[in-house]
Amino acid sequence: MTAKNKYFFNLIFISVLVFLISACGIKDEPTVLKLGHGLETSHPVHKGMVEMSKQLDIISEGEMELEIYPSGQLGSEQQCVELLQIGSLAITKVSAAVLESFTKNFQVLGLPYIFRSKQHSFNVLDGDIGKELLLSVEPYNVRGLCFYDAGSRSFYTIDQPIETPDDLDGLKLRVMKSQTAMQLVKAMGGSPTPISWGELYTALQSGVVDGAENNPPSFYTSHHYEVCNYYSLNEHTMVPDVLIVSTIVWNRLTDQEKEWLQQAANESVPRQREVWAQSEEESLKKVKEAGVKINYPDKEPFAKKVEPMIESYRTEPELYDLIQRIKAVED
Repeated sequence: MTAKNKYFFNLIFISVLVFLISACGIKDEPTVLKLGHGLETSHPVHKGMVEMSKQLDIISEGEMELEIYPSGQLGSEQQCVELLQIGSLAITKVSAAVLESFTKNFQVLGLPYIFRSKQHSFNVLDGDIGKELLLSVEPYNVRGLCFYDAGSRSFYTIDQPIETPDDLDGLKLRVMKSQTAMQLVKAMGGSPTPISWGELYTALQSGVVDGAENNPPSFYTSHHYEVCNYYSLNEHTMVPDVLIVSTIVWNRLTDQEKEWLQQAANESVPRQREVWAQSEEESLKKVKEAGVKINYPDKEPFAKKVEPMIESYRTEPELYDLIQRIKAVED
């Protein structure tokens, strides 16, 4: 073979090899997805994301990576959602209540006492209803990956314990920017005040609000126990957190990468729930040691107060049907 022929042979061989590598999707660098959120690294939801990152590395054998930016490094919850919608961020965490602004069906997850128990909520979220909700936000450039346990939300206050709904009369209580959350506090007799999570400590400290409502780990990791002396575990809602991915980023992934990402999210859920349960127990212990007075009021008067709120959904057949489907799921 002449030198010239050998040159052309090598050129053709290299060209074919490059084509085959491209066609087979072989690449030198892994696909890296960025996940931003506003929680501290000690929070059990963040730990769930860390587990997801580990699983993704294992499942993809290093071909996909998840870079996590906690503590609001990439912006507030709302800003991260906006970054997702334009494809500048891959994944973030939101409360299910935030997704009410995208689709009304998410309202049902924020309804008071809609879940009979923790296991009932897991069965709903892990089943067909949960899958439908996760995909219902796709028209808004986001797609749900999985639900994370965010515990039960209860009232904490600065100056007085909440033993009955009457104790909420006249109190200004911080709520998420959710119509359902506002209706709930109104139905119980309080005055709902939407304030962003990052501004809440200062609002409590300065007396802008008299209290708030959230789960034990959030109450502890946010240091709100330094300002609020009473935590009343009436457990009025079990609003889950949702991991959402930008559909712009999702659609750039190969089918194999989509499968890896979804599998990693799914496999992180049981571990996140374990960490959450441990964190709840530890958080209640810590705030109690710090001097917070914890009480366990009778839930029945609170549930009765909000019954008209549930029944008001009869005028919205789609939502009311969803409520009945949730009630029909076994514990």
